[in-house]
Amino acid sequence: MISRRKFIAASTTAAAAALPHPFTTAQDTASSSYSSLPPSIARLQSRRGEATPITKEERQHRQDRARALMSENSLDAIVLMEGTSLRYFTGIRWWGGERLFALVLPAKGASFYICPAFEEGRAREQLANSPDGEQADVRTWQEDENPYQLLAQGLKDRSISTGRIGIDETIRFVFSNGIAKAASQATFISATPVTAGCRMIKSAQEIALMRLASRVTLAVYEAVYHSLKEGMTQHDVGDLIEKAYARMGFPGEASVMVGEYSANPHGSTTPQTIREGTIIMVDDGCVVEGYQSDITRTFVLGKAQEKDSDQMRKVFDIVHRAQSAALAAAKPGAECGSIDDAARKVITDAGYGPDYKYFSHRLGHGLGMDGHEWPYLVRGNPTKLQANITTSNEPGIYIRGEFGIRLEDDMHITENGAELFTPQSPSLEDPFGKV
Repeated sequence: MISRRKFIAASTTAAAAALPHPFTTAQDTASSSYSSLPPSIARLQSRRGEATPITKEERQHRQDRARALMSENSLDAIVLMEGTSLRYFTGIRWWGGERLFALVLPAKGASFYICPAFEEGRAREQLANSPDGEQADVRTWQEDENPYQLLAQGLKDRSISTGRIGIDETIRFVFSNGIAKAASQATFISATPVTAGCRMIKSAQEIALMRLASRVTLAVYEAVYHSLKEGMTQHDVGDLIEKAYARMGFPGEASVMVGEYSANPHGSTTPQTIREGTIIMVDDGCVVEGYQSDITRTFVLGKAQEKDSDQMRKVFDIVHRAQSAALAAAKPGAECGSIDDAARKVITDAGYGPDYKYFSHRLGHGLGMDGHEWPYLVRGNPTKLQANITTSNEPGIYIRGEFGIRLEDDMHITENGAELFTPQSPSLEDPFGKV
C-alpha cells in the first residue's frame, strides 16, 4: 500500500512533469546537480548492525500474552490475516489478495493455519521461524474448494465452534463475512482488546529498535539540513532524505512542505521551491526491523524573513512549550485525552484557539510496527497510559496562507513519567542545537 508521504511525492512529481518547459530554467539546472551526494550525507555511516531482530522466543511470549488477554475478555480464539498483527505474533509477511490465508490462535490448544494449497511451501518456509515452527498445523484448500468451511471445521476440532471469536480489525469484509457464514454458530466480535492489548505495551527489545529508528531519523534530518540550497524543490529534499537513509542502512521517506504549504499539516501536491528565510517542514520516518519512527522538524534556511521573523519565532516557542507540557503530563495512569489537553491549553492560552482553529489535529498517536496505532492522544480518550506505551508528541500551529510549525518527537511512557527518544528542536534557525 502506498503511504501518504509517497503519494504526496508521486503527485508532486506528476504535477511538475505536467508543467510546460519551453526552456531550461535555473531551477532545472540546480535540480540536476543533486545527483551526487552532499558531504554531510556522504559522511553518514550504516547503523544496521545495531538493530537486533525480534526472536522466535519473544513472539512466543506475545502469543502467551494474547491467550491471557483472550481469557480476560471472554474470547475463545482470534483470527488474523495478512498485515501487522500477523507479523507481530508470527513473523510471517504475507500477501494473498483475494485468497484466504489465516491464523486461528485459540485461547487454549494449538493454533492452526488456513492456506491455499499451492502456497503451502511459501507458508511453511516462514512458519519455520515462527513459534509454531515445523510442527505448525497447516490446513490447505484447493482453488475450487471453500476455505471458510475449512476454518469452521478447525474451530469444531478445537471445540470452539459455538465460542466467541475475535476478528482482527484490519480483515476485509469479504473475508470476515465468509468466516461468519461458514461458522454460523460462533459469535464474532473485535479482536482489538487482544491485539491492541499486546501491541500497545512494548518490550525492552521493541523500545530499543524504536529508539534507534528515531535517532537514525534525526541524524538523517541533520545531514539533509546541512545539504539544503536555495532553489531546491520539495521533491529534491525528499530524494536526499531517501539517499541519507540508504547510507544509514534503513528504508525511510519524507513529506516536505515549504512556505505557505507548511500550513497544510499533511502537505500539498503543489510544486514548491525553497527560498532563504522561508519555513520548511519535514515529516518523516524510517523502519528498523519492522519498527517505525515518526519525527517532524520545522526550520528555515538561513535567517527567517525579517517581516515574518518575530511571528515565526513566537509561534515556534509556543509549539515548543506545548510539546514540553505534553511531555510533563504524560505518565502511567494519565488519561490519553489529558495529554492532548495539556498541549492544547498552552496553544489556546497563547491566543491560537479555540479548540482546533490553529492546532487542527490531535496531539499524537501510538507508534510501533505501524506508523499510527493504539493508543491515540486525543481529547476525550479515557484510555489510561501504561509504562512502555510509545506515542508521537506533535503539537502544531497552522496559519492558513502563511505558514505552519509542528514539532514531533516519539515519546516513551516510563515507570515514573515519559521521555522523548530524541532531543527537542531548540529553535527555528538552529533546529539541531549546533550553533
